[in-house]
Amino acid sequence: MDYQNNNTESRKNKHLNFKERMIIQLRIKDGHSAYRIAKELGRPINTVLNEIRRGTTIQIKQGKHIEIYLADTGEAVYKKNRINCCSTFKRLKCSEFIKYTVDKIKNASWSPDACVGRAIANGSFERSQMVCTKTLYNYIDLGLLDVKNTDLPIKLRRNTKPARVKKHKKKLGSSISDRPVEINTRNEFGHWEIDTVIGEKSNNDNALLTIVERKTRYAMVVNIAAKTAEAVTDALNRVRSLFGDQFSQVFKTITGDNGSEFANLSTLENETDTKVYFTHPYSSFEKGTNERHNGLIRRFIPKGNRISNYTSDEIAFIEEWMNTLPRRILNYKTPEELFESHLDQIYKL
Repeated sequence: MDYQNNNTESRKNKHLNFKERMIIQLRIKDGHSAYRIAKELGRPINTVLNEIRRGTTIQIKQGKHIEIYLADTGEAVYKKNRINCCSTFKRLKCSEFIKYTVDKIKNASWSPDACVGRAIANGSFERSQMVCTKTLYNYIDLGLLDVKNTDLPIKLRRNTKPARVKKHKKKLGSSISDRPVEINTRNEFGHWEIDTVIGEKSNNDNALLTIVERKTRYAMVVNIAAKTAEAVTDALNRVRSLFGDQFSQVFKTITGDNGSEFANLSTLENETDTKVYFTHPYSSFEKGTNERHNGLIRRFIPKGNRISNYTSDEIAFIEEWMNTLPRRILNYKTPEELFESHLDQIYKL
């Protein structure tokens, strides 16, 4: 039988197979960059970067610990994660309870906690069909309900802490005031903003290192062991290895804040052609692009949730969701599309 719509091209959004993982392993061994590997496989660079992170393991050679990507490891982790594949966003599953809550808040002036407590007491919904009080408040703050904070008369936002001006301010490097003013126009590619996202406020939880390119809004989200200068340095070294000799062409400047985790950030200037700048104290708006993307991450990882409870695939999903989200400010193109077009010009393969 002849098929009218036969097509030998690989469909999009298909998961990597073991053959492709073996190609990645061999190409990394030959010193190829992640971008070059992605072009050979005909895959988005995000897919290759996530696979390298997933399949990287530590081996001991000649008494030294080294990180190496193995196709077998990537395949094993992939199969293990597929067993537990499930939806993590509960908003759509609780639509009936959400409708009930919105009605009570708007028409009966109930508080979110009253809605949850009354529904449990009356057995109006199964617990699996509901979300807790804290999650309801998170949904309201994120704009996921047809309710605003102004509809909650008792929820007031007051700044009860007096303003304090520190006499001795940290100076980790060049100030953002010294950064070329042309960077503010976002006309040139290669200028990044860096920050960290924490989950639970403790010393034994992971953190996320977020790096966002100002022009394309392309974001990289790296899971690090802790919010420390050593962990940030190690993560940046891994990013440098992914882009190879073209790192300083992709990362022309990096702007961070004065957090202690960025104490070693200026050392990049000694090892590469990348320039590093720091915002003024208490001026997070000076790297607003990164702050905005951190807010997108909070849709999936609310404050107080342990970062270590999220798998590498879940974090990769958040990163890919942000990079494949069409933006009006980009004329409804995606950050990934624009980022790859600039990489094409740099690598010129």
